[in-house]
Amino acid sequence: MLYRRIGNTDMNASVIALGTWVMGGWMWGGADDETSIKTIHASIDAGINFIDTAPIYGFGRSEEIVGKALEDRRDKIILATKCGMRWDLEKGDFYFNTDEDTVRKSDSKYKVYKYLGPESIRVEIERSLKRLQTDYIDLYQTHWQDSTTPIEDTMAELLKLKEEGKIRAIGASNATVEQMKRYGALDADQEKYSMLVRKAEEEGNAQYCYENNIALLAYSPLAQGLLTGKIKPDREFSDGDVRKNTLLFSRESILKINSMLKESERIADKHNTGVLQIALAWTFNRKGITHLLCGARTVEQTLSNAESGNINLDSDDISEIDTIYARYF
Repeated sequence: MLYRRIGNTDMNASVIALGTWVMGGWMWGGADDETSIKTIHASIDAGINFIDTAPIYGFGRSEEIVGKALEDRRDKIILATKCGMRWDLEKGDFYFNTDEDTVRKSDSKYKVYKYLGPESIRVEIERSLKRLQTDYIDLYQTHWQDSTTPIEDTMAELLKLKEEGKIRAIGASNATVEQMKRYGALDADQEKYSMLVRKAEEEGNAQYCYENNIALLAYSPLAQGLLTGKIKPDREFSDGDVRKNTLLFSRESILKINSMLKESERIADKHNTGVLQIALAWTFNRKGITHLLCGARTVEQTLSNAESGNINLDSDDISEIDTIYARYF
C-alpha cells in the first residue's frame, strides 16, 4: 500500500482511504451495521489506515459504527470527520429537506443547513468525539461552506480546537480556491473527483493544493460505482439510493462508460488486476490528488479498492488511459 503525508502534518495516510457515507444508510438504500464493522476491520487488515466519516451520514449513525469498529484499533487509524451540516438547527444556509432515507423536495423530517458558526462547531466536535468513542480527531473538516459565517471566524475556532488537542489537523471540503486562501494554513481539501468528474482540476483546486502542500482527498473516485464496470445498463436502483434517476446513471451513459472500461482491460491484464483498480491508480497519479476516499459496503468491495494502492502505472499506461477516455468524452 502506498502512503502519503497529509499536508504539513506527520501523518502518513494510505493513498486508499475508506469512505463511510454508505454505512450510515442515508441516501444509499440502507446499510447493515454488522457488515459495515466487518468491512472496516478488513480495510485495516488490508493496509488502509485512513477512515473518513461525517455526522450527516445517517444522522450520526456512520460515526457511531466507525467508533464501535475502532474500539480496540483507534491507535492504528488516521480518523477524519467533518462539521458544518446541521439537521437539528435552522441557522446558516438552508441546503435541503430530507428524511432518514433520502433527500425530499418538501414535507420531510429534517431541514439541513450549512452552518459553521464557532458555537456550532464546538457543539459538533463534542458530539462527534462521543459517537466515535475517542478524545481526538486526526483530521477535522468543514463539510460544506457557509456564506453566513466569515471563514476567519470558523478557522479561529478550529485553531482553538487544535490548541486544545481535540483535533490534529484542519481541512475544508467542497471549497473554492478563494475560500481555501481565506482559511490560511489548511492541511487538506476534500473534493469530488474521478475520471468522469474533474471539477477539482478545472477550477484550480488540484493545482492550488499541489503548490501549497495541501492534501487533496478525492471523494467518489469511482463515480459512485460507475467505474467498477459492474453496473449494467438495466440496473434498477432502490428508492432512497442517491443514484436513482441520475443522468450519469442512465442506460446510455452506463453503456458508454462500460465500453470505455472494456478498452482498459489490456492495461488491467498487464498489471494482473481489474479495470476498477486501474481507474483508481490513474486517479491517485493525477497531479495534486493525494488520497482517494473509496466507499465500501462489503469486505469484498474494500479489498478490491485496497488492491489499487499497490499498482504502479508507468507513463505509457497513463497516456493510453487518457487516449481511451478522450475517445468517449
